Amino acid sequence: MRPLCPCGSGEAYDACCGRLHRGAAQAATAEELMRSRYAAFALGDTAYLWRTWHPRTRPDDLVLDASQTWTGLAVLGSGEDWVEFVASYDSPAGPGELRERSRFERRGGRWVYLDGVVG
Repeated sequence: MRPLCPCGSGEAYDACCGRLHRGAAQAATAEELMRSRYAAFALGDTAYLWRTWHPRTRPDDLVLDASQTWTGLAVLGSGEDWVEFVASYDSPAGPGELRERSRFERRGGRWVYLDGVVG
């Protein structure tokens, strides 16, 4: 059995976000990019996160919290260049949620994460 994609699509990882992570395809929509970025956070793929972050807004260094485990994603709404979502996680302090309205931009023909408002 193939492992399911962490983004919650119900598809196999290789057919869903895996193809984006390995560079075999580009995200066709802002929502597809957001889902693939969530999956990259869940899998610890900082290289993909770096590649898909707008160079003007990405941090100088990206270090993920190894004690945090991402456990689920719910997309609350989306438009052409934004996605609002809730991402669930477990941490040593207990379970939690991150709610964000993310903005995306097309750059060089591909979608990149621009920024987001948490809350």
